[in-house]
Amino acid sequence: MKRILYIVLAAVTIGSMLFSCEPVEDRDSLPAVTLTPSTLKFSVTQNPSNTNEVILTNSDPSVISYWKYVDGNGNELGHSNKSSDKIVFPFAGKYTVYYTAYARGGSVEAAPVEVTVTNNDEEYFSDPKWGMLTNGVAGKTWVLNMADPVGWAGLDYPAASGDNWNWFPDYASNSWVMPNKDWGEMHLDLNGGYNTSVTQTALSSTQQTTKQGTYNFDIANNKLTFNGGVEMLYGGDYYGDVSNWYSVKVVELSATSLRLAVIRDKSRTGEGVCLIVFHYKPKP
Repeated sequence: MKRILYIVLAAVTIGSMLFSCEPVEDRDSLPAVTLTPSTLKFSVTQNPSNTNEVILTNSDPSVISYWKYVDGNGNELGHSNKSSDKIVFPFAGKYTVYYTAYARGGSVEAAPVEVTVTNNDEEYFSDPKWGMLTNGVAGKTWVLNMADPVGWAGLDYPAASGDNWNWFPDYASNSWVMPNKDWGEMHLDLNGGYNTSVTQTALSSTQQTTKQGTYNFDIANNKLTFNGGVEMLYGGDYYGDVSNWYSVKVVELSATSLRLAVIRDKSRTGEGVCLIVFHYKPKP
């Protein structure tokens, strides 16, 4: 069956879905200073009234800050370019914060700072979306909903205005969208950490590959990020159309339905750029 062509109505910066990984300011515009680990002016301080909160502060305006923080197993949890920032470690455990100062002509990394968190921050997970996505400590496993497995949408879907068109074909009369088979499963939990496991079935066989790692769920920006080489569960022959399967947009979330979107770029073939949206349901 001939597939529909997707018309591009607006340009998009694909990098907007990714984290920046290093300072972006122009270091040549900074004052000329000589940096050594002993001259760095920064602090990593736990909030005394809530030790799950950690304040990152650079006190030297002549340098650009770069922070990276990992859990006790070395899994990267995030990073920041801000001179002053607040991060939250909601799980009890040991963490390490790395600070690098960038100046004209070079950079210097400080000795890592270890942080110990003694209690879980129950309030941090009070938003009901955490329970919908993960079922908390017990965890939740999602599989593709083959009654409505995939759709296409404008780049700002589901915004109320702008390029928010969408097309979610019914599978019964559009079975060409992907073979109806077991595509694997996607598990997320909060059992002492942001744990995830994705089992992916190959396109042309029943062979499955499982990867384990961590994830970040940015509720405010409706963004889900997989870490440690894990990629979002998908179906069909769309893998080559998408360059980023680990930083994805959450366009729908309830206790019984989850839709995740990635940017599909087929502008070279005339089909343009759009969101490809995969639909999941809880595993029985």
